[in-house]
Amino acid sequence: MTMRRTEKEGPKMTNERQNMTLERLNKIVDSVYTQLNDGDIPSMNLPLRSKNNIEFDPRHNVWKYGDLQTNRNCKTVKGAMMMLRTLHMIDFIDTMIDSNRSSTLREMYYISEGWGYGKFNSQDESNMLAEDLEITSNCMREDFKLRPEEDGARVIGDITITATNRKGVKQTLNCRDDVPDTGYGIPFNVEKDKVALKPGTAKFIVAIETGGMFDRLVENGFDEKYNALLVHLKGQPARSTRRFIKRLNEELKLPVTVFTDGDPWSFRIFASVAYGAIKTAHISDYLATPTSQFIGITATDILNYKLPTDKLSDQDVSALKSELSDPRFKDQFWVSEIEAMLSMKKKAEQQALAKYGLDFVTDKYLPEKLTDLGIL
Repeated sequence: MTMRRTEKEGPKMTNERQNMTLERLNKIVDSVYTQLNDGDIPSMNLPLRSKNNIEFDPRHNVWKYGDLQTNRNCKTVKGAMMMLRTLHMIDFIDTMIDSNRSSTLREMYYISEGWGYGKFNSQDESNMLAEDLEITSNCMREDFKLRPEEDGARVIGDITITATNRKGVKQTLNCRDDVPDTGYGIPFNVEKDKVALKPGTAKFIVAIETGGMFDRLVENGFDEKYNALLVHLKGQPARSTRRFIKRLNEELKLPVTVFTDGDPWSFRIFASVAYGAIKTAHISDYLATPTSQFIGITATDILNYKLPTDKLSDQDVSALKSELSDPRFKDQFWVSEIEAMLSMKKKAEQQALAKYGLDFVTDKYLPEKLTDLGIL
């Protein structure tokens, strides 16, 4: 296996970003070769990926990894196996870039079956290694031609998108007038060279956790009545969804609101959109939208609206207590709401608002919250 390239080897690269990606990956391989040639045990340093090692980045207003490091080396069989897998993965990425092919993360896991001793024991291992390569190369998974199994979210509202289809042809459509009720499906790569954005009448974004609530807002015409852009997050949002929201916020100046259930896992959905997820803290400035505002169900809403509830499970309680020590939830609003939820031992879904009828969420709940935030 080798990553050393001459001018005559492989197809000529025409994309500057792809060339940059290959150059950075080659540096990782060169470092391993150099350490071996010098008689040293190969190693590489990586940030410690835990909530104890995320710090606020005032420049980008997001949470990123701090200075705590972990060393991966070949002193153990396990470490040597991971280094071998690293080289195999880089070689695989190199092949995909040169041949203009792509692979899902799942396919890469199965491809490793042909790597002999380098094959992965689980997809979690291969996914984490792909993230490690992002960190060490300062490139994106999309640059590696790796894509997730899940597709992006759905979007409905008055903005216009020009996207490049699989045949390389650019197509333009309006996300309200030219799409069915299911909306426009966000592709896995939403960078400017793939997806161009043009403003319409949409004035703000409502990012919605559940498909049922997304469909309710679409059916009730919330996007047209309030000039809103509706984005279905599909639970914990995919990276492409978060990147798409960030681009809409930065380029089209659309304020972002996040509408979720009232439970600890939904609070983390908001945190991933606004502050960045812990596992992808190395690219928070690329994915997170720090000006996002929460309009989801809170403990206060449960009391004020007398909403139907479910009892917190032991896992819910543990998650809420963990959030109290998570620096992303240090704001007094979150501390108060989390403590109140722990005290009442109750949680509620978005759909609980249907207690007051199918129009309550679009006629009263959301307009009131959006008005309080100064968006309406």
